[in-house]
Amino acid sequence: MMQPKNRRANNRMLTTMNMKRTAVVLMLLLATGLAGCDNKKAAPAPAAKQPAAPAAPAAPVPQAEEAKAEKEVYAYEAKNRRDPFLSLIVDIKKDVVRKKKANPIENFDVDEIKLIAIAWDKNNSYAMITLPDGKSYTIKKGTTLGLYGGRVDEITKKTVKITEMVKNYKGQSVSKDTILKLREEGE
Repeated sequence: MMQPKNRRANNRMLTTMNMKRTAVVLMLLLATGLAGCDNKKAAPAPAAKQPAAPAAPAAPVPQAEEAKAEKEVYAYEAKNRRDPFLSLIVDIKKDVVRKKKANPIENFDVDEIKLIAIAWDKNNSYAMITLPDGKSYTIKKGTTLGLYGGRVDEITKKTVKITEMVKNYKGQSVSKDTILKLREEGE
């Protein structure tokens, strides 16, 4: 076994030798790279004179093909895909005009309505809602409300389901379901 002093000395010596080798290799690479960067241009080798071959006549290119290639226009075929230049975000509310002689619950968006209470008897269920103007109304199944002619589809013990027809980004009418939930006591 070697003593710790000798190990340290050997490690230092090996490290120094490795550094020297690396320095030599780098200098050789640098010298080789600089040698290839001479500013002198090599003289072209003298070429043997060869007899000139008769040139083949070039086929004339018709003018119609050249013009056809330049006038090529790309046409986008949708094939049941959406138009990439239409926005995915559609502002539906800007098209809506509040009705003057309509019921007050038809002049507010369904998302703005708050569900306050639900009551029921043997035959029907009723829900009490509050509009953004602070007024409260009682609704039941089949009641029309909202800006888009939404109808109350279902009233359960904790929710009211409202279905209305809205336009999607393509301008097509689609069904939108909104569920109003009762607030829990801690909320």
